[in-house]
Amino acid sequence: MSRLSRRSFLKASTIAAGLTVIPGRSTYAQGQSAATSYAANEKLNIAGIGVGGRGGGHVEPSLQENLVAVCDTAQGAVDGCLRRVERFYKDQNANKPLPAQFSDYRELFDKLGRQIDAVFVATPDHHHAPASLLAMRSGKHVYCEKPLTHDIDEARQMTLAAREHKVATQLGNQGRATEGWRLLCEIIWAGMIGHVTEVHVWTDRPGIASRFWWPQGGSRPAGADPVPAGLNWDVWLGPAPERPYLEVHKEGKFQGKRVYTPFVWRGWWDFGTGALGDIGCHAISGIFSALKIEHAAATWLVKDSGDTTDEMFPSSSIIGWEIPERNTMPACKLFWYDGGCYPPREVGELAEGKEYADNGAIVVGEKGKLTLHGGTPRLLPEEKMKDFQKPAPLIPRCDSDHFREWVAACKGGQPAFSNFDHAGPLTEFVLLGNLALRAGLGQRVEWDGPNLRCVNLPDLNHYVKREYRRGWTR
Repeated sequence: MSRLSRRSFLKASTIAAGLTVIPGRSTYAQGQSAATSYAANEKLNIAGIGVGGRGGGHVEPSLQENLVAVCDTAQGAVDGCLRRVERFYKDQNANKPLPAQFSDYRELFDKLGRQIDAVFVATPDHHHAPASLLAMRSGKHVYCEKPLTHDIDEARQMTLAAREHKVATQLGNQGRATEGWRLLCEIIWAGMIGHVTEVHVWTDRPGIASRFWWPQGGSRPAGADPVPAGLNWDVWLGPAPERPYLEVHKEGKFQGKRVYTPFVWRGWWDFGTGALGDIGCHAISGIFSALKIEHAAATWLVKDSGDTTDEMFPSSSIIGWEIPERNTMPACKLFWYDGGCYPPREVGELAEGKEYADNGAIVVGEKGKLTLHGGTPRLLPEEKMKDFQKPAPLIPRCDSDHFREWVAACKGGQPAFSNFDHAGPLTEFVLLGNLALRAGLGQRVEWDGPNLRCVNLPDLNHYVKREYRRGWTR
């Protein structure tokens, strides 16, 4: 990461309705990059965009720096976050102002942009790119939860913006910071299983018999409910097409389950990216690096539950990718399984009475196999582990955690391991699988990766770059 010239500290100032910001560096200049580098003991001024759910996990590490603003369309999430901040300051005997609060990140940047150095983005998927691109083009370092973006074009724009503005970035696929994913790369690069021919990756989401995550495989229910007090529904919709708010499904197979918020938005095409987008950027990340993938040549739908609609993802699917030859690595295939679908038993060499774990991956090589559960690679069959010796380490290990790795990068350290140079192409690859769902069974999607276009089914290309609702920009 390039280190840019130092900037002087801002004096503490009162802004936006009397809100006080902790002194920090000025990093904002409208229309141009203004990212700065730091000494390790200096504090970043961080804004949190999306502070409920997953975003809540980033509050405490942000408080180790300076959390100067929080933004969420749900006032309840903001209130809960501020209570945590109060407790933290009390425990630390710290006399600091509470972060400024917003429901619209556009307003946050308008009012506090000059005082913010970095942001974390933990919104629903359809807001990831609009919020992150606005931040990066203002010179802010960005930590964005997975998947990086909602559509494929956004992923390319995120990669380019991070490079242009020379900001430190990180995708929130936390397993990327662990030993296992780095060891996976080293095992494959050492040739311990030979050239890889197939990869099989699976997840229990959106639901299996033992666990239900969110609804998929349905249509939009009719009607409308009053928008709850404290929810900015218009901003929550953001760049997605306008629709009325609904609390719960009132009939049908999802009766009684929540429709859009919180969390269950993942199953809707307009807001989420399905099980693949949710887990693929976790489960495929290490494999993407190990196999040195740049683009897929094609994708196709192997099987689905037959309940895909224009509104929702199917309740289960199997998707395939064709990966072209890369330097010394031959062409291979990757298969994704969700919603209770799993690889054939012989792939995992399952003994009688054994079943696949809820989540995992198997890498098939010419000379052996690797299985991954929880990010720890093991040789198959298990007896091969008796003589297993780790290959020589080729990748530096993370000596903190995923978020703090990014903080260190913001301060001029090494680029984070899941920065957008990795996360952007990874997300393009993962989301290409959703084009296969759009195409349907029996259709092979021939893909021109450098130019982000479907060669043989041009009608699919409007899904590559979605239209934003008026008032929102990418």
